[in-house]
Amino acid sequence: MNRKTLCYCLLLFFSCQSNEQEQKDVLTNMSKPSMIQISKNAFGTAPDGAVDLFKLKNEQGMEVEIITYGAIVKSIKVPDKTGKIGEVTLGFNDLAGYLGEHPYFGAIVGRYGNRIAKGKFSIEGTPYSLATNNGPNALHGGIKGFDKVIWKAAEVPNGVALTYVSADMEEGYPGELTITVTYTLDKDNALKIAYEATTDKTTVCNLTNHTYFNLAGSGDILDHQLMIKADWMTPVDETLIPTGELKGVKGTAFDFRMSKPIGKDIDAEEEQIQIGGGYDHNFVLNMKPRTRTLIARVFEPSSGRTMEVLTREPGVQFYTGNFLDGTIIGRSGAIGKRSAFCLETQHFPDSPNQSTFPSTLLQPGEKYETSTVYKFGVKND
Repeated sequence: MNRKTLCYCLLLFFSCQSNEQEQKDVLTNMSKPSMIQISKNAFGTAPDGAVDLFKLKNEQGMEVEIITYGAIVKSIKVPDKTGKIGEVTLGFNDLAGYLGEHPYFGAIVGRYGNRIAKGKFSIEGTPYSLATNNGPNALHGGIKGFDKVIWKAAEVPNGVALTYVSADMEEGYPGELTITVTYTLDKDNALKIAYEATTDKTTVCNLTNHTYFNLAGSGDILDHQLMIKADWMTPVDETLIPTGELKGVKGTAFDFRMSKPIGKDIDAEEEQIQIGGGYDHNFVLNMKPRTRTLIARVFEPSSGRTMEVLTREPGVQFYTGNFLDGTIIGRSGAIGKRSAFCLETQHFPDSPNQSTFPSTLLQPGEKYETSTVYKFGVKND
């Protein structure tokens, strides 16, 4: 183990100061039995075939819609502090919107979520090249990543499981990768996303969901109050590739250890904020390895809605919709800058080229297995 890797491991160990009772309460509620209504309807036809829509609905009125194209979370509707059910994600009303150009609204992204520098990496001495679809870098799986394919779907208790088999060398990635993503809803308004994958050849795998949230349902997200349990973040270069360093958040615009409005420091005169045009960075989470932990909480004052994020991943990409410019027309009209945020749980960007970052290698005989939960509630403050 080299010095950088040792330092990273020690940072994770000494950063695990999360409120364990708080996590236990959330996890206990998630384990309660629930009765979820599940329906299935046709949603249109893509070039590769028919697309279905599954709707999950619980007794509290929360609704989640998932389509088999891209395993996309099309819609999430949850109560506000008055009990009114409302939309809290960005997206489209019809399949045509998802078939067109959009920034991965609600999609499962992979085989490698986030960026890989110059679209190149090596495994066991063998070089691999990917499409450079984000400036000089590869992003979110390539030209036709998992967000643009039709997944096979089957109902499971309280949800739906979607499966896709990615061929060896699809988009330049080695190995036939079999992926199952399972969405389940419980009676306490928690949506769980469970990921599993296996391969027949050593490969890289880093899956995430790219839902854009706005708990007010409209307007910008600058007044949303956010807490992220992270003492460190990974600074990036001008192309948003991590430099390999870990930077402490204390005293910077990236300090969300105590809840604060997203807009408070979003235009700060800091190099990393200027590079990203706001927040578009990976946070190194304070957590115990392989343990699902409460890592973020969001509160929107006007609606009273809250969202808690629990994950087993070591990082989360916090993105504030800096590149949305009003040219995309969504279900409620033009989608403008900073009209939503993403909390994409993940391994770190460019890990295949960063030996000190947690590994994203998946070997034959191993199982990639992780999960993330988005739990919604209300607060009357």
